[in-house]
Amino acid sequence: MTDRFSGGTPDSSSGSAPDSTSPGDDADTPDATAAADRALFAAFRDGDERALAEAYSRWSALVHTLALRSLGDPRDAEDVTQKVFVSAWRGRAGFDPARSPLGAWLVGIARHCIADAHEARSRLRRAEEAHVVRTPPAEVDATEKLTESLVIVDELNRLEPVPRQVMKLAFYDDRTHVQIAHDLDLPLGTVKSHIRRSLTRLRIRLEVNDDSY
Repeated sequence: MTDRFSGGTPDSSSGSAPDSTSPGDDADTPDATAAADRALFAAFRDGDERALAEAYSRWSALVHTLALRSLGDPRDAEDVTQKVFVSAWRGRAGFDPARSPLGAWLVGIARHCIADAHEARSRLRRAEEAHVVRTPPAEVDATEKLTESLVIVDELNRLEPVPRQVMKLAFYDDRTHVQIAHDLDLPLGTVKSHIRRSLTRLRIRLEVNDDSY
């Protein structure tokens, strides 16, 4: 899809004017670019995963930069970037290209996700401060731990077989990334990617579970 958005430069060494009817010239016109953008927007809204990949390629760096500038933490910025595109994909039915371009819509979602990240930080800080001044009853601690354990087990069972194996070795067997890669005969980078994506899903699930109480 990227080729449709790249511009070309005519060869001036030949001394002759480019053929005005060539397909390459048509692809470089503003009308052709606008048509390609409209096709991308429509494909994204219709659930074409290739359009999601193209949108991520075009705007993920911008979203990450906005998040990093606001939050100041590369890991938090990565989490926000993932959440933005997950939220956009899940809510794509509400995207209306007549109201705003896809890039501007994604930036709007990014601002909401960044605000949510700041709020999550504030909640964590308040919880830590509250923990200093009071100790919760033992029954509450036990209930929260049991709930969290059940959520973790349920989320692990939702994973695909390979990520599930990776996470179980990491969670229950306390294996290192290198050991897991050796045990499962997987590249170390693949193991790290599975763990990072799975932890992101688990964190979102725990936040959702926490908000429901």
